[in-house]
Amino acid sequence: MSTAPHNSQHTITPYGAWLSPITSAAIVAESVGLDQPAIAGNAIYWIEGRAREQGRSVIVRHAADGSTADLTAAGFNVRSRVHEYGGGAVCIDGDVLYFSNHADQRLYRQQGNDAPQALTTSGAMRFADAVLDRSRHRLIAIREDHGDTTREAINTLVAISLANGSETVLLEGHDFYASPRLSPDGSQLAWLSWDHPNMPWDGTDLWCASVAVDGSLGTPRKIAGGIDDPIFQPAWSPSGELHFVSEQSRWWNLYRLHDDTVQALCPMAAEFGRPLWNVGISTYGFDGSGRIVCSYVQDGDWQLAVLDPDSGILTNIATPFRKISDLQVGPDFVVFIGGAPDRSDAIVRLDLQTGEHRILKRAISLDVDAGYLSVPRAITFPTTGGRHAHAFYYAPANRDYAAPAGRKPPLLVFNHGGPTSAAGATLNLAIQFWTSRGFAVVDVNYGGSTGYGRAYRHRLNGNWGVVDVDDALNAARFLVADGAADEQQLAIRGGSAGGYTALAALTFHELFKAGASYYGVSDLETLARDCHKFESRYLDSLVGPYPARQDIYVARSPIHFTDRLTSPLILFQGMEDRVVPPAQAQLMFDAVREKGLPVAYIRFEGEAHGFRRAENIRRALEAELYFYGRLFGFVPADELVPVAIENLPDSPSTKKG
Repeated sequence: MSTAPHNSQHTITPYGAWLSPITSAAIVAESVGLDQPAIAGNAIYWIEGRAREQGRSVIVRHAADGSTADLTAAGFNVRSRVHEYGGGAVCIDGDVLYFSNHADQRLYRQQGNDAPQALTTSGAMRFADAVLDRSRHRLIAIREDHGDTTREAINTLVAISLANGSETVLLEGHDFYASPRLSPDGSQLAWLSWDHPNMPWDGTDLWCASVAVDGSLGTPRKIAGGIDDPIFQPAWSPSGELHFVSEQSRWWNLYRLHDDTVQALCPMAAEFGRPLWNVGISTYGFDGSGRIVCSYVQDGDWQLAVLDPDSGILTNIATPFRKISDLQVGPDFVVFIGGAPDRSDAIVRLDLQTGEHRILKRAISLDVDAGYLSVPRAITFPTTGGRHAHAFYYAPANRDYAAPAGRKPPLLVFNHGGPTSAAGATLNLAIQFWTSRGFAVVDVNYGGSTGYGRAYRHRLNGNWGVVDVDDALNAARFLVADGAADEQQLAIRGGSAGGYTALAALTFHELFKAGASYYGVSDLETLARDCHKFESRYLDSLVGPYPARQDIYVARSPIHFTDRLTSPLILFQGMEDRVVPPAQAQLMFDAVREKGLPVAYIRFEGEAHGFRRAENIRRALEAELYFYGRLFGFVPADELVPVAIENLPDSPSTKKG
């Protein structure tokens, strides 16, 4: 496994000190978040999250004539907070938009370019995943009631009149609802529900009920699912057959209800579903002939395919993309968010007849020469218990520089959040920021990650803070043994759940020489007691029931064992974070400072769980680079604002030379 190449054109400079065109300023200035593509007639819509606009999200329309325009008026921010993570923030009917506004969580109606008009009343309600019930002149949506702060929010499915905004509860009694979907003739409604302590990837129920002329529902009938079968994305075919993704085979595969019998359509060791962190996500749909156009993942790579539901024949569609998400299907074309190692996420329109695709919008407009990009390589490495785990490895890459002969690069071990999520191989400038400066990176899909089947995902059940940490450690050991990393310059980082993995690795093991926690969990008990409703029982499966197994929570919480820490740490925290309250970062900072280890803590006012503002994203990246430079003994080429590091002597100059 190679590190950076050497040739006569390279300037010999220590790893970490290489000058890169991939600056923090360029990353935030030249990039947007892309989300929730949709098709309405011949127009294509999506949502852009713009760090340079204080994280505001706007609806964008790409018209049939090829023109692209923003539709969201100044002062509006299209984002739902249902389940805290949102999704399903917009419903489109021709040139009429219905959307959730972040500031007040009300639903608004917007006709063309007219000013948005509030549809729902002000209050403590949140709405998401709305579908249009045209014949009854209403929307059907998830509603989350936060009106009584002395109890958990109440989730229901409601009908919202388009005439006056009045709300009628259609379904209640379960802890959570998602994916209300009307049959083509409007006579049937399908939906998902689940209850504590399940998460939607643990087990859900798929229901169906008839819809009367007056809009009331008949007796619900359970179609599939259960406490250990997570159903994903119910959808109706044009002929009115209910389809869905089920995990009853231990892989998320496609099924349909045919002649009142549930049929597997294409059983295979692949995942056609995704964890429902955000409502409204989609992996399949129906084209004009009734075929299923779908996306699925195997060994970390996504494929696009067409499935004949009657024969079960699956035919792949060749594309250059290794990530295909949020798939929407039109009569003879599809739209999705696609990415690959050499290209960032983009809104892609692909013609189903010719296979040709067009890029409608790139997440990153920065044009980076390939000589500064590291191409990820999928690796499988041995881990604890005779098992294997997965990751993507990135070697240092910068066409202008090489390290002194005989030196090995510092290694950053990335840990994704969730922890039920997954690392992919799409071009990620937040990774290339590091590799183009001379760092190696390994992005770990530890046990518990999705995309490798149920057994792999369930490795983490009862073992959060053990399996994920072991896999992170063993990824680093594997690369050190292969000569791809300097054993004395190993660092671990992560955000949210990945931040917990980083903190646990630093606390309970001595392999890593430094670490960075982005809004990471340090106290599992606090998380179990204070977390929002959606995740309030998540730890039952990851750790154990609380407070019955308080002993495990204490034993795996880094905050109680800071005496074992031997490595410096930098913490980043949004001060409005309700998922991981700021008190957790403060407690960790105080404890590490008291112990006398180098530690830094950077707080961001106005940020919640994840940073959306350009200036804060920049500050975090640059501060982390400065931190590693101080610890690993290199001077970054970038001009950086110094970081106040407790228990470390004053910083040297942060300018190269």
